[in-house]
Amino acid sequence: MNIPLYYRTIRHLKFIQIFNRIARKVHQPKIRQDAVPEIASDAAEQTAWKFCDAPRVFDGREFTFLNRTIPIKAATDWNSCCDDKLWLYNLHYFDFLKQPEYRNHPESFRWIERWIRENPPFSGNGWEPYPLSLRIVNWIKWLKCGNTPSEGIRQSLILQVRHLVRSLEYHLLANHLMANAKALIFAGSCFSGPEAEELLKLGWKIYRAQIQEQILNDGGHFERSVMYHSIILEDLLDVHQLTGARELIAPIEKMLFFLEGMTFPDRRIALFNDAAYRIAPEPDSLFHYAERLGFQHPAPLREGFTDFPESGYGRLHFANWDLILDAGPVGPDYQPGHAHADTFSFELSCRGKKIITDTGTSCYKGEERLYQRGTAAHNTIRIDEKNSSEVWSSHRVGARARILRRQELPGGFCAEHDGYAPIRHRRSWFWKSDAIEIEDEFSERGDKKHKVELFLHFMPEETLQRRSSNEFLTKSGILITLPEGGETELLPTEMGLEFGRKVPNQTLKTTFESAFPLKLRTRIAH
Repeated sequence: MNIPLYYRTIRHLKFIQIFNRIARKVHQPKIRQDAVPEIASDAAEQTAWKFCDAPRVFDGREFTFLNRTIPIKAATDWNSCCDDKLWLYNLHYFDFLKQPEYRNHPESFRWIERWIRENPPFSGNGWEPYPLSLRIVNWIKWLKCGNTPSEGIRQSLILQVRHLVRSLEYHLLANHLMANAKALIFAGSCFSGPEAEELLKLGWKIYRAQIQEQILNDGGHFERSVMYHSIILEDLLDVHQLTGARELIAPIEKMLFFLEGMTFPDRRIALFNDAAYRIAPEPDSLFHYAERLGFQHPAPLREGFTDFPESGYGRLHFANWDLILDAGPVGPDYQPGHAHADTFSFELSCRGKKIITDTGTSCYKGEERLYQRGTAAHNTIRIDEKNSSEVWSSHRVGARARILRRQELPGGFCAEHDGYAPIRHRRSWFWKSDAIEIEDEFSERGDKKHKVELFLHFMPEETLQRRSSNEFLTKSGILITLPEGGETELLPTEMGLEFGRKVPNQTLKTTFESAFPLKLRTRIAH
């Protein structure tokens, strides 16, 4: 056991996380199975529930999640040990009820009743609090499409809600606890009577506190993943539609503005930290959903630099260029589970087409997971083959890079971090004469030599041709001029734009052996 690593990881946890984790192992609460409250008289009156566009995950025979299609034939398939746990979580969400053809289809009744028969209470993936939370919400949305539940569905739904109340995810907090609270608000609005009132009260108590903590002043979600930001934004829009709560208007407006800032001209999100396409709703789907609920689309970003100081992201928008950079914390100290060692990474678009990209996220386990979280998988600098933050396991972080300085400059931006302490890494991004220039500076006392590696990852369609020892031309006509004096390799690599799917791409790696101070300059032009 690596005790120092465990200490560097655990020292940031909140007491409630440690206490709850222990309590969950030693105490199994009893769940009431007595009288079932009635469905509220207005719960199924709203027959025009407004949905955010959802991907098609069920074709009537098979389910498709994470680029894998599987039929559910037997009761054991709900918890098959042969399938990925994240895939099984998706199966238990019941997201297919959002598909227009299943909102009022008899097949939906059959699948709900089948789940009840084949997933006995309190065991299996479907009874874990996160999939439990999402399924409760989806079943209630289904009710709000005018469907009348059978007695068995009503009994199962309240049993799931009672189990959730006894298993709230205080050991994780963050987006999981927000999902739990949303489910309680939906449940409290669905049922009637004193129990429903208590559910609503508890749900709002948690939700209000978590919104204040998790939605930063610049509109970003504090886990610094635009994918999870989009998921949380859809949740807030859902709760606003359900309750009409005016207190959600301001955070929703801030989140919409942040999302616009983190969306490239191709209308896809930036892929920092844990993020991939086809998991969260697409940005334009969220904007359309928000507009249907009365919100306005955020104004276009101004030319120049737009800073999101609390989340740490920033965007350079000049002429044909859009560059989104990461100069913020890896995530909340007590829950960096979706963090990557990507400090000072960036993604770059030119003339509306993304050129340089994050490697993305294709899974949550194994060696592939470790690589995608590591510094070498991002468009930044690695020193002495160490990660800028100590990512390990699937969702753990020990020591983490701290931002020491952030400063907007004329035509650019710079920041400094201590992830390689005592070395200081300062990176500056500039727009100059229709080109992007990136300057990296390193400082340290002494004359020790270090191995410095600069990585640039390209979109799959952007094949590169070498023009000279340090110049490369992309298929789109973008000229990459790397710092002189290093050894440059053009590497065949793979990236995870979607979960469950890797695609080949190319990566430039330039290596230097040098004492500090050292200054490197990269130029990207068309």
